[in-house]
Order: sequence, then C-alpha cells, then structure tokens
Amino acid sequence: MNKIITIGREFGSGGREIGRILAEILKFAYYDREIISEISKRTSLSEKYVQNIAEQKPVIPFPIHTGRTFWAVIPDYGQSVHSEQHNIIREAASKSDCIIVGRGADYVLRELKPFRIFVYSDDESKLKRCRENQSHDYEKGAEMSDKELIKRISQINKARADYYEFYTGLKWGDKVNYDLCINTSAISPKKIAENIAEFFKCSC
Repeated sequence: MNKIITIGREFGSGGREIGRILAEILKFAYYDREIISEISKRTSLSEKYVQNIAEQKPVIPFPIHTGRTFWAVIPDYGQSVHSEQHNIIREAASKSDCIIVGRGADYVLRELKPFRIFVYSDDESKLKRCRENQSHDYEKGAEMSDKELIKRISQINKARADYYEFYTGLKWGDKVNYDLCINTSAISPKKIAENIAEFFKCSC
C-alpha cells in the first residue's frame, strides 16, 4: 500500500510550503494546485473558477462518495468540481507515495489510513507570511490594512472549516482528527518539514 500524507492548514500558516519541502525530502509525489489543473481539464472549466469553488460547500448537498453519474442528473458545475476532486484524490493515492494538501483528503482517503497533519499559526505570523509572500494565495494582501487582512484570513479559514465539516461531519482543526498538529508561528517551514520527515519515518 502506498504511503500517504495529508495536510490540512490554516490560511497563512505555511502548510503548502511545508508540504512541498516534505515531498522533496521524502521523494513523494505532491498534489495541491495540480488537482485544480486536472479538474479544469476534466470539466472544461477555467482554473480560476475551479479554484474559487474547490473548497466551498456545494449548493445542493450530496454524499462524499458520489460519482460522476450524480452530476449528470443534476447539472451543477459546483457538484462537478467536488465530485471530480474526490476522484482525482483517490487516483493520486493509488499511483504512488504522495502528499496531498487540503480538500478534505484525510477524510476522502480515510480507509487508506493516511498520516494526517494539521498546520496552524498565530495571527501575527499569518500577517507576516501574507505580507512577504507574493504568490497567488496571498494576492491583494499588500493592499489591505492589518485589520482587513486578518478579517480576510478568517473568512478563508471559515470557508475551509465549513467545507471540511460539511463533507466529513468532523471539526476542522480538532486535534482528535489528526495524527500531528503543528504550530508554525516560531519555526521555519524547512525545519518543520525536516522534523516531520523524521517523525514520519519512525512512525511507519
């Protein structure tokens, strides 16, 4: 059976960067935005549109195990994205050892017993990271006041929590749902990834 690591993360906590570095150390496949790109190819929807709804609750509830036949009956693009996302996550896990960031992958793959990580940090660290990082994830942050940016970060994290809790019935970020929870406030992503790699190797 392939080794799987899933990473849930608060926005601005550095979870994505940790995932990339960890994948390099362990020589695992890495899936994050790659999932968005693949959904776009399969659904003929733009990546920007897919990104906007990939971690949002669907308008019409449907169970997490629903396959493609369901959204043929109810032609809703949001349904298509979520259904295809679950399919892609399962396919990725079946191919090789891998790290998957976000998107409820820990629950989607629960029967495969992934090593589940949750990454969080304090508001000051999130602000600093958003100010320094110019990637797509933190776009427009430089135009906001600290108060506005904290509010935006909270909104994004609430959306992630709502998505996770809708599909899983579990509380996002609750330590009982993860194998390892990490506060990234005072430690570099590289150091954290190195420590996780050692911990993971010992736990296998």
